Amino acid sequence: MQTVIFDLDGTLCDTSGDLIAAANACFRDMGYGDVLDPVADAAIAVRGGRAMLTAGFERVRPNYTEDDIDGQYPRLLQAYGDDINRFTTFYEGALAACARLRAAGVGVGICTNKPEALAEMLMMAMGARPAFDVLIGADTLPVRKPDPAPLFAAIDQIGGDRAKSVLIGDTITDHSTARAAGIPSVLVTFGPAGRTVADLEPDALLDHYDDIETVLEPFIGAIGA
Repeated sequence: MQTVIFDLDGTLCDTSGDLIAAANACFRDMGYGDVLDPVADAAIAVRGGRAMLTAGFERVRPNYTEDDIDGQYPRLLQAYGDDINRFTTFYEGALAACARLRAAGVGVGICTNKPEALAEMLMMAMGARPAFDVLIGADTLPVRKPDPAPLFAAIDQIGGDRAKSVLIGDTITDHSTARAAGIPSVLVTFGPAGRTVADLEPDALLDHYDDIETVLEPFIGAIGA
């Protein structure tokens, strides 16, 4: 089976606003106010909670330690889970593209470094969980991306053919995961990193979800053929 596995944050959805809000809740609790900017720091947000906390501490407490990060991380996850989709939106055409792929017999899944429970919660809250055959999160397995195991798990659970699979993402983590798995990487240009993802030299770039079938064909064959 042809299979397309998507990253979540910065690839399917712009989650940066809600992620930044959760990190800022931590810094407000510590008396620093809103340290991170939802626009300027969007690229940091999609790298995950620890990346946001690190960036914030570098600004307000340069002598921070890993204990500071560890101490705030559970609070960040709580804040995020409490208000997970106030600002989050799917990128234009994303859900329609997934529906077209599935209608053509292509397996469609998510492989994210967001904790599985939060990823499931977000997709359910947005009414989109049925659009995906499988969801693998950061803690579904003992390892996470860029280890290829989560990607393989997503493909295998769908019943996909690894030789006819593609990973669509937006960061070096996704690119490295695909490389480790020996699977083509397609990076979106509409995420927080924009067209700078071209510097990673992925197998292809995706400028809009309307173009997904054309972009995928060289790697997995014609969709629906």
